[in-house]
Amino acid sequence: MPSTASHSTEPNAVRKFIHIDMDCFYAAVEMRDDPSLTDQPLAIGGQARSRGVVAACNYPARSFGIHSAMATAYALRLCPDLVVLPPRMSYYQAISKEIRGIFNRYTNLIEPLSLDEAYLDVTEVDLHQGSATRIAEDIRRVIQEETGLSASAGIAPVKFLAKICSDENKPGGQFVLTPETMDEFVKGLQLKKIPGVGKVTVAKLAKLGLVTCQDVRDYGEAELTRRFGRFGNHLFQRAHGIDPRRLTTHWIRKSVSVERTFAADLAHVSDASPVVKMLLKDLTRRLAPYASRRIKNQQVKLKFSDFSQTTMERRTDTIDPALIETLIQGAWERGGGKGVRLIGLGVNFFDPDDTDSLQLPLFEGAPDLQPSDEIG
Repeated sequence: MPSTASHSTEPNAVRKFIHIDMDCFYAAVEMRDDPSLTDQPLAIGGQARSRGVVAACNYPARSFGIHSAMATAYALRLCPDLVVLPPRMSYYQAISKEIRGIFNRYTNLIEPLSLDEAYLDVTEVDLHQGSATRIAEDIRRVIQEETGLSASAGIAPVKFLAKICSDENKPGGQFVLTPETMDEFVKGLQLKKIPGVGKVTVAKLAKLGLVTCQDVRDYGEAELTRRFGRFGNHLFQRAHGIDPRRLTTHWIRKSVSVERTFAADLAHVSDASPVVKMLLKDLTRRLAPYASRRIKNQQVKLKFSDFSQTTMERRTDTIDPALIETLIQGAWERGGGKGVRLIGLGVNFFDPDDTDSLQLPLFEGAPDLQPSDEIG
């Protein structure tokens, strides 16, 4: 996913970040347009017969354990009465643009993360006597009045905490951290809530007895860095509520990828060859507008029949079909004989300003503001 240049002012100034997160956005739009759906378990996503997955669901559906990225077929087993509607992406995009217009009335420092969430920096906004709390309340009120949709908000002096706070009083509420209350909140914060700390990492940390930010503080920066390298240093900083980032308001694409989900699992790696050839053609076509960008690596992703997945990557400066075949073979072996339900191919680019910068793994970056790149 794209990202680079950011806005910054005084480095030591206390910032006022707001993270706005629409409440079950896709489902909320459908319930707004058809109020009869309001109290029914509702999911937006692909149909079970085409091996679709849930893109979003409402709170009644969540009470059955349904969540995004779950197979629709499994969601229907959990809740046979689940209403499944196909996504209307162009419609959701239009509404998202309308909400973005509301944000612009308050500040031009906006970092969209997806169609339904964004950061706002209101440090220098004079509205409501400069109160970020009241600004967030007003934004949520205007969204409700003009779109009929509910939003939650998090307010904090640092970026990652604003995002965490927007989850604290969902749906339709907000949570505020001030410089005075921030440290106590962070001490008890579970590591799994920190953006970028995934399930695998959480499990590794738990084996070391690291569950909360206080645990990380007690463990010490030197030992964390020894075990986890730069990530250890990053985690230690977050455990102290340190996040020097400003909002990213200029975007440069860092990767291009394509993928395909199959109606029936592929049983053998030989079955992948025609699919890989087709995906390579599509990837090459999609790379054409980025001919001036230097390729950093190639990557493949496989999702197996049990929904586990793996990725493999290698450094290369060009699309190399032979290397792709090698990566597919290696990734397939990791499945231990399980069928494959999805294949993805992609490349990462070098950062134009830093030819050896760290990058998030392809397929796992921040979400695009466009419909899925999936094909098929």
